[in-house]
Amino acid sequence: MFQFVLTAPLETQVDGGLTHPLRPVFTNHPGINAMRVAASFAIAVFTVSAASADVAQRPNILYIMADDLGVYDVGAYGQPLIKTPNIDQLAREGTRFTQAYAGASVCAPSRSVLVTGLHTGHTRVRGNHSRHGGVIGESGEKGRVPLRDEDVTVAEVLREAGYVNGITGKWGLGEGHTSGVPNRQGFDQWFGYLNQDQAHSYYQSSVWLNEEKFDLVGNSNGQRQQYTHDLFTGFALNFIRANKDRPFFLYVPYTIPHAKHEVPDRGEYETRDWPREAREYAAMTSRMDDHIGLILKLIDEEGLRDNTVVFFCSDNGGPAPFNEVFHSNGELRGRKGQLFEGGIRVPMIVRWPHKVAAGAVSDVPWYFADFLPTAAALAGATPPDNTDGISILPTLLGEHQDELVNRFLYWEQTSQGFQQAVRWRHWKAIRTGLEGELELYDLSDDPTESHNVAAQHADVVAHILDYLTTARVESHDWPAAPVN
Repeated sequence: MFQFVLTAPLETQVDGGLTHPLRPVFTNHPGINAMRVAASFAIAVFTVSAASADVAQRPNILYIMADDLGVYDVGAYGQPLIKTPNIDQLAREGTRFTQAYAGASVCAPSRSVLVTGLHTGHTRVRGNHSRHGGVIGESGEKGRVPLRDEDVTVAEVLREAGYVNGITGKWGLGEGHTSGVPNRQGFDQWFGYLNQDQAHSYYQSSVWLNEEKFDLVGNSNGQRQQYTHDLFTGFALNFIRANKDRPFFLYVPYTIPHAKHEVPDRGEYETRDWPREAREYAAMTSRMDDHIGLILKLIDEEGLRDNTVVFFCSDNGGPAPFNEVFHSNGELRGRKGQLFEGGIRVPMIVRWPHKVAAGAVSDVPWYFADFLPTAAALAGATPPDNTDGISILPTLLGEHQDELVNRFLYWEQTSQGFQQAVRWRHWKAIRTGLEGELELYDLSDDPTESHNVAAQHADVVAHILDYLTTARVESHDWPAAPVN
C-alpha cells in the first residue's frame, strides 16, 4: 500500500538516507526503483553561475497558476467554505486585483497569451483544438497546435536577460517532439503534462521530464500511488534550491482543481454535507494552498523573499461545477468557455515585499498579455516590438498608468461560433460573428452584464467597432468564418 505523508510530503528520507523532494513514501511496494527516480531528478535540476553582479540583483519571478479556479474560490476574495490560508496571507502581504483577466476563457489559448504577450487575435494558439490544422495529441485527439520556432515567449526574453527558467505542471502549447515543447520555447527545465487531456487525471502512468517521457511506476497497471500535483510541488522546491544564487523564472501552472476531481485525502471536508465531488474540489484547492505555503516558506528560508516577485492567479474563469455550494464566480455572468466576466475574470495577487503595496486592493484592469512585458521590465530586458500587452510594473510600484485604463483589452474564440469581446474603460462589448450586433455593458453600473445598453451609447459602440476592424489577424487554424 502507498502512503503519502501529508505532514512532510516532499521531504522524506528513504533508501538509506537518500533524500529527494520528488519522492513520496512507498511501503510494501518492491517494484518501485526509488533510487532511479531520485537519480533522474538529481540530473534534471541544475544550477548555472550568475553572469554578473548586475544580473544577480534582478528579482526572481515566481508565477503560480491554478487550473479552473473561480475568482471567488479563495478566502482572500470572499470564499467562506474552502480554506486557503496561504493564498490569503499572500494577499495580505501583496496587492489583490479585482479586475484582472485571463488571456482566454479556456486553457490553451489563455496560456498562449500569457507566455507570448499576444492576445487571442494574434497569438499562435487560439483554442484547445483546431478543426483545420495542428497535430495528433498524446491522447489521440486531432488539432493540437504547437507554438512555432518563430514565436517569442517570456522564457526566451528572460533567458536573454540571464535568467534560468523552470516550469512544472501543465503546458498545453505543444505535443511531444514538436517545436512547442517548453525546452524549445526558452525553458531550461520542464516537468509535467504537455497535453491538456492527459492532465485531467492526477494518476497518469507517465508525464514529461524535459523532452522525454518519465514513467510514474507507482501509477502503472491502474495503481494510484503517485499524485502528480505533489510531484510538481517537489520539482518547484528543488528548482528553487538549485537556482537560489542566480535570478530565476519559475512558472508553476498547477492542474488543480481541474477535473477529474480526485485527491488522496479529503481532510476536514470528508464529513461535510456536500456532494462527494464538491468535497474533493475543496480538498484539492486546500492541498494546493498547502503546497503554495511550502513554496513560499522555502523562498523565506533561502533568503529570497525580498527579491522574489510572486504572482498567483487562475488560467480562466471558473466552470463553477458546484456553484450552489461555493458560488465560485459570485455575481459574475457566465463561466469557463464564455466571454462574459465569469469566463475570463480571475483572481490575481502580486507580492513583492517593500515594493508592491501590502494589503492593498486594486481595480486596475489588466490581463495575461501584460505579463511578458512586465516580466521583461522586472528583468531589465526588452520585450518583442509586437506585444499586445503593457508592462504593469509602474502600477505594481504604486504609480498611476493612464494607458492601462484607456486601452482596449481583446478576446476571441471559435468554440461556439466566432465570438469577440472587448473591454474599454468601464465598457464591456461582446458580439457573435464578424457582422453580428454588438452587445454593450457598463461594468461600473452593471457588473453582472445584465443590461445591454448598446442602443443608448451609439458613440461607444462606434468606437469599439472601429477598433475591431484592426484588432486581429486571420488564423489558418482558427478562422473567423466557417470553413467547409
